Amino acid sequence: MLVLRLKPIGKKKQISFRLVVAEKRSKLDGRFIEDLGFYNPKTDQFNFKAERVKERIKEGAQLSDTVYNLLVTAGILEGAKRPVKIKKSKTEEKAEAVAQPKSEAAPEIPAA
Repeated sequence: MLVLRLKPIGKKKQISFRLVVAEKRSKLDGRFIEDLGFYNPKTDQFNFKAERVKERIKEGAQLSDTVYNLLVTAGILEGAKRPVKIKKSKTEEKAEAVAQPKSEAAPEIPAA
């Protein structure tokens, strides 16, 4: 199955992405079938080949959630954005666990 995904390029701390069509099982940095544009999150710039993207979607290519949201922002697709899961760091998870009170134990049933 084909999927439209963002392929990371660039240096550390200066990452940018290429929008590519690739096999679902291939690695992120692996081979791809076609290059459809770019996205730079630092400057929030993007440029996609709208006609080719629409063709690939008609052919049955799936979209990752982030790519779908970018295409909605670019005006290539219409619809509501999809929620994207963002991984929390371990320190954020620990801070969240400390802030939440522990659930109370079930009330004890008196012995008869």
